[in-house]
Amino acid sequence: MYRMIAAILAAALLVGPAAAADTGEPRDRQEDARRLLDEAAEKALRALELMIESLPQYEMPEVNEDGDIIIRRVRPKSTPPDPSLPPDGPGGTAT
Repeated sequence: MYRMIAAILAAALLVGPAAAADTGEPRDRQEDARRLLDEAAEKALRALELMIESLPQYEMPEVNEDGDIIIRRVRPKSTPPDPSLPPDGPGGTAT
């Protein structure tokens, strides 16, 4: 995934100056190329944002009375907790 995004961004950086430097093309073709490049960059950035949002997030680790280290996953606010999982807190080991 990272390689694909890096390849898209590298191609965008290489094609942009090359399209602008070619003065033999009509003005409208250069504008079309620039518009397509802008759209590709926006889509690549959106894909990167979605990838970052999909990474799991965790709370700060804490140590309980038994010396166990507990790292709870932060649930997204849009999804309600699964009732089949035990509750968080003393004795709860929700993952």
